[in-house]
Order: sequence, then structure tokens, then C-alpha cells
Amino acid sequence: MVSRFVHSGYLTLLLCGVYCLAVGTWVPGFFTLENAHNVLLALLPLLVVATGQTVVLMTAGIDLSVTSIIAITSVIGAQLITSDGGPLAENWLATPIAAIAMLCLGVGLGLANGICVAVLKMPAFIATLTSMMFLSGLAIWWTQSEQIYNLPRSFLSIGNQLGSVLLITILLTGSVHFLINRTLFGMRLRAVGHNPLAARTSGVPVSKTIVWAYVLSGFTAALASVLITGQLETGSPVQWENNLLDIVGATVIGGTSLYGGRGSVIWTASGVLLLSLIDSSLNLLSLSHFTIMMIKGAVILLAALLDTLRYRVNEGNH
Repeated sequence: MVSRFVHSGYLTLLLCGVYCLAVGTWVPGFFTLENAHNVLLALLPLLVVATGQTVVLMTAGIDLSVTSIIAITSVIGAQLITSDGGPLAENWLATPIAAIAMLCLGVGLGLANGICVAVLKMPAFIATLTSMMFLSGLAIWWTQSEQIYNLPRSFLSIGNQLGSVLLITILLTGSVHFLINRTLFGMRLRAVGHNPLAARTSGVPVSKTIVWAYVLSGFTAALASVLITGQLETGSPVQWENNLLDIVGATVIGGTSLYGGRGSVIWTASGVLLLSLIDSSLNLLSLSHFTIMMIKGAVILLAALLDTLRYRVNEGNH
């Protein structure tokens, strides 16, 4: 029972509670409604994109292009609706059209990644790394390194109103949680992650499952982009470029295995919460960005080491 608890996401939730009690007493402003609001508003987009990353990791893959998908969809969506010459600037349907365009672009980019990995048999790391580099360069070239401002209030409210962000996040994570745990697709994800050869022999459409995992990752990245662009009130070619470590790290901290076959949206949510609490407390202490990155990197490294040890123990038992 103890082993099962340690190997679940509940351990991370316990660590969140312990961290709050240990740090909150001596970090000024930690236990305030304003900080709680800021933490929640910041962690929800992270949870959205980390949910898609969880699905990809369950196939023993990885999607390094998510931050670049966030950036390119951000600038494309913002250019459509900016009052500084956007083609939809005066259209009363500008916000829904831009959001749908961003989501469709994210799905298309996820599909391209999935085809590279599943059909062309490229290593996931290389396929999504090159995708990240290409999309980052494209976003910067497309905008000439300029940020895009003057977006309509209706679009900004999507990311700035806690209620709407929370509702969108709950609907997404709830749907993916159901997909992973209550559908044939979830069973196939685990089978592909554990042993793709055995899964294919058993009749599992391995390539199709992997492609859909990357499509979902692209969709969640684009959805997060809608929220982030609204929060920051700008479309930027470098939107969230420094957050890839947080996205992958949160899933690993939560307990999703880098070796595939094991993952949960609830676990990922606990990892996102812990990482966000650490980030918030360190920022309240006015530590430098580099110091914060070092501490967060150490936490994620420890989680990855624990995942490796757990994988070796499980392999030894088999």
C-alpha cells in the first residue's frame, strides 16, 4: 500500500501541502488571496499544455515543439484581430474566428509532428526539436521580432478572467482524464508506451495512436496559447519560449513516466501545482531568474531520477 502511494500522484499532492506549510510561514505574501489568485491564473495554462504532453509521454514520446506552437499560434491569432490593421479588426466574430484558427493551426502542427514520428519513424526528440526550431524561427521572421498589441477586449477577457480560464481548464482536463481512463484510446496509449511491438501484434493501431497523441498535444498547446495571449494582452513570437522545462517537468514531477505506458491528468495537475508553488515562493523572495531556474531544474532532475529508478525496479520485477 505504501509503495502504491509513493508511485501515485498523491505523493506530489502531499508534498504540495508540506511545502505550503514549510515555506508559507516565512515567505511574505505567500498566504494571501492575491498570491493565490496569481498562482491559479498562472498554473491553469501550464496545466492545459502539460495535459497534452502527458498523453505524448504515455506513448514513450515527447513533444518539444509545444512552446513554439504556442508562439506561432499566438502571433497568427493576434495578427488577425489587432486593431492595427488586422483583417478581422472590425468583425464582431473576430474573437471566436481567431480562437478557432489558432486551435486548427495547433491541430495541424500536431498532426505534422505525429506523422513524422509515427509514419516516417523519426525519433520523437529529433522530430519535435526540429519542429520547435523551425516554428520559432518562422514566428520571429513572420513578425520581424515585433509583438502585436491592441487586441479586442473580448479576446483578452478569455485569459484574464479567472472564471473562464478555470472553466476551460476543467473541461479540457476532465475530457482528457476520461479519454485516458475510460476509453479504448487510453488503453492503447498504455499498450503503445509499454511495448509497441507487442501492442502491434495484439492488433493495436500503433501509428494511429501515436499520431492522435501528437494531435492532442498540438491542440492543447494552441488552447494554452489562446489563454496566454489573452493574459499577456499581446501576441509574441517568443511567447512562453522559456517554459518548456516547466511543461515537461510538471508531468514528470506528477508521476508520468518518461519511459511511457504510465500517466494521469490528476498526477500532472499535482505536478503543475507543486512547480507553481515553488515558482511563486521563489519570486516572492525576489530571487534572480537564473537562481529560480537552477532550483526548479534540480527539482525536475530529482523527479526524473526517481522515474528512472522506478522504471528499473519495475523492469527487474518483470
